[in-house]
Amino acid sequence: MIHVLLVTFPAQGHINPSLQFAKRLSKLGVKVTFLTSLSAIRRMTTTSSTVDALIDFVSFTDGYDNGWSTDEAQNFMSAFRNHGSKAVEDAIRAKREEGHPFTRVIYTLLVPWAGQVASHLQIPVSFLWFQPATVFDVYFYYFNKYFDAARSDEVIKLPGLPVFEPGDLPSFLFPSNTNIYDFALPTLSEDFEVLDRENSPIVLVNTFQALEPGPLSVIDKYKLMAIGPLIPSAFLDGKDPSDTAFGGDLIQKSVDYVQWLDSKEKLSRKLEEILSCGKDLEKQGKIVPWCTQVEVLSHPSVGCFLTHCGWNSSLESLVSGVPVVSFPQWSDQTTNAKLIQDYWRTGVSVRKSEDGGLVKADEIERCLEIVMDGGERGEEMRRESRKWRDLAKEAAKEGGTSYVNLKTFADQVLGADTTRY
Repeated sequence: MIHVLLVTFPAQGHINPSLQFAKRLSKLGVKVTFLTSLSAIRRMTTTSSTVDALIDFVSFTDGYDNGWSTDEAQNFMSAFRNHGSKAVEDAIRAKREEGHPFTRVIYTLLVPWAGQVASHLQIPVSFLWFQPATVFDVYFYYFNKYFDAARSDEVIKLPGLPVFEPGDLPSFLFPSNTNIYDFALPTLSEDFEVLDRENSPIVLVNTFQALEPGPLSVIDKYKLMAIGPLIPSAFLDGKDPSDTAFGGDLIQKSVDYVQWLDSKEKLSRKLEEILSCGKDLEKQGKIVPWCTQVEVLSHPSVGCFLTHCGWNSSLESLVSGVPVVSFPQWSDQTTNAKLIQDYWRTGVSVRKSEDGGLVKADEIERCLEIVMDGGERGEEMRRESRKWRDLAKEAAKEGGTSYVNLKTFADQVLGADTTRY
C-alpha cells in the first residue's frame, strides 16, 4: 500500500488543512502517517471524533508538551526543529526496517527540516502550501530578488499577479518592532530551498483553479496543483455527509451555538449585535470559547463575517458564500484582504487610522453597513460570494479541477491505484 508521511506544525491553522488533506488522500486509498508535536496530538485526541483507519497519528516531544507562549517562540522553534528532525528520521528508518517504506514525505509551512531529512534519506518530497497561490508567488519573487520590500513607497508589479501597494504584502517581508517572529522569513526561504533540490518539485496548494488561474501557472519552475478548498466534505462537495468537522480541534468546542443560530432569521445578523456590549450583547449575541467556524458560516442566519482574513477563514467564507469585513493583522492576512476586496469582490477592508493607531469603532460600523444594509455594493458582494461558493464546490466534486488534481497526484506521483475509489 502507498504510504506517505505528512509533517505539520502544531497550530490549529496548520492542523486543520493538513488533516483534511490526509482525509482526502485516505479516501483515495493512500495510507497517511500524520506527525506533529505531542502537545497537539494529545489535545486533538481528546476533542476529535473523526477516526480513519488509513490515518495514523504519531507524535514527538519537543520539550513544550504543555504548549508555548509567544515569548518562547524562538526557543520553541529551535527545539521543535531539533526534536522534529529526529522524529522524522526515526519514522523513515522504522518503516524501512519493517519493509514498508514511505513513498513520499509531504512537508508543510514552517517545517522545511522534514523535507531536508527526507531528501537526505533519499525519500522524495512535496510541499503542502496553506496560503493562496498568490502569496506563494510573492515569496518566490521576493527570494529571487524581483523586488525590494524595503522600498516601501513604490507600487509593486510582479509577473502574473495583481498590482500591490506595500501594505498589501505579507508582513514578514518588512522589519518589525518585535523579534518574536524573526524565524518566519528564513524558514520560508528554506521551504523553497527544499523544493529547489527536487527534480520535479510539486506544490500542493489549498486553493482552486477558478480562484487563482494566473498565480497557479505563472511560475514554471514548480508544478503548483490546486487541491482545495481543504474543507470538510459536508460543507463542500457533500460526498461524505458525516465529515462535518476537521477533526483536530485543540480546544473543546461549545455545543449550543447551532441551536442559538437556528433561532435567528435568515441573514438576520444585525449591526447592533456585533457592536453592542455588556447586557445588550448577552441579549443579542453569543460568545463561545470555540466552534466549528465553517459550520457557523454555513448557517443561513449568518449574513456577514468580520474576520482577520487568515487563509483558512477566507476559504471558509468563500465556500459558505458569506461576504466579509476584513480586519487583517499580519502574515498573509493583508494580502488575502486585498484579494477579497479588489479581485474576488466578496468583502470590504477596514481602513487604518490616519495616525496609525487602532481602527475606530465607527470604521468597523461603516464597513458592516456596506455589507448588511442591502445597498448596491453589498448586493454585489453577495452575488460574488455565491459565485465563488458554487465554483469552489464544483472544483471539489468528482471530476472537478481540485478532485482531478489530487487524484492525479495520488495516481501519477504516489503510484496509488485509485480506480477502486
